[in-house]
Amino acid sequence: MANVSVIEQLKKEFERATKEVKQLGAALVALGSSSSNGSRGTLSTAARKKISLAQRARWAKQKGQAKPKRTMSAAGRKRIAAAQRARWAKLKGQKKAA
Repeated sequence: MANVSVIEQLKKEFERATKEVKQLGAALVALGSSSSNGSRGTLSTAARKKISLAQRARWAKQKGQAKPKRTMSAAGRKRIAAAQRARWAKLKGQKKAA
């Protein structure tokens, strides 16, 4: 008798699980994904070539818009060098005093 109740419970659990799997399948279809592995269809040779050419055009456009390197004037470089020398002199003066 105990086996009969266990079998009935297992059948009910199986039915519940089957129903849940069907609901999940319906949800996937509603979201537009009949396969859950995320694979896509194969592209044709023409489509791959078109995508490749478009990407190359984007790369060329990006390279063409590169910013030119900026150069510093001699006067600006001298100002920076003088300020750095002053900082080093101040630091060395603090070390001697300590």
